Amino acid sequence: MTAPVRGEPLLSAERLTVRLARHAHSGPALVEDVSFEIGRGEIVCLVGESGSGKSVTARTLMGLTAQDRSLAVSGGLRFAGEVLDAAGLARLRGRELAMVFQEPMSSLDPLFTIGSQLTESLRRRHGGLRPAERRERMLRLLADVGIHDGERVLRSHPHELSGGMCQRVMIASALAAEPELLIADEPTTALDVTVQAQILELIDRLRTERGMAVLLVTHDMGVAAEIADRVVIMYSGRVVEDAAPRDAFFDARHPYTRGLLECIPPLTGERGRLTTIPGMVPDPASRPSGCSFHPRCALATDRCRTDDPAPVGEPGRRYACWHPLGVREPMEVNG
Repeated sequence: MTAPVRGEPLLSAERLTVRLARHAHSGPALVEDVSFEIGRGEIVCLVGESGSGKSVTARTLMGLTAQDRSLAVSGGLRFAGEVLDAAGLARLRGRELAMVFQEPMSSLDPLFTIGSQLTESLRRRHGGLRPAERRERMLRLLADVGIHDGERVLRSHPHELSGGMCQRVMIASALAAEPELLIADEPTTALDVTVQAQILELIDRLRTERGMAVLLVTHDMGVAAEIADRVVIMYSGRVVEDAAPRDAFFDARHPYTRGLLECIPPLTGERGRLTTIPGMVPDPASRPSGCSFHPRCALATDRCRTDDPAPVGEPGRRYACWHPLGVREPMEVNG
């Protein structure tokens, strides 16, 4: 896949930090100093194990964590060059920014038909449509996501549709806003592999046809390999590697990225034991000192246990590791 020509980024996250707010003091960080960019028309995959902070990051980009009084949010966001505050995010949300959440069966309201729910999505962006125009637009949206029996689907309740169909409806609902950036949080979770492939193909086609950017949150490196223009690897609430797919998959710098790749089951050859990364992602309240990955890393040294590495590299290829793979010279801190 050829990445779009990169100009000014559509969205920039600058040192985003989300902490549990405990009384007058800030608690542990769920996400800390997260910085990355999404270009226009680009698909960026945010990858990591459960507990790495991917979904919190996605919700923060939508301005949803700022509405939670139990969380304290800091850092900066820019969209199309504009610095965003809470009011700016609220203005863009559901218009230029749209999100597809995990588990479509729990995101759709079981009491209302698909038509009723799509109507609400359209009203946020196109409040002045007449009923006939609104219905025509809903049928067109459903057709865009591969649902060609739209009349039946509009009359249906969510429980009358399959998981894959519900996910397509959720994508159609997000597209009703005509967003410049679509954030999809694990959109293929709980779907069989055939439907997963269809949803990923759909997202890629819509990106091409509409010219919109996509942030795809996933724990699956195979998904990232199939669709990404760029891969951002998160671990324990931080970005540990940001690279083009070819670099991430064939010349990974961070041992965690290499570990995720080694966990992908081989498609050919003799079957054997699946490779795993020993240990677990630490709880934010008990994150170890130094590099958070050091308890699980075979390359860890005393420096890794005491000093937290800052990201180094250049735009489009950054990593945070004291002993990066494939680099002979020791890494120097470069904030």
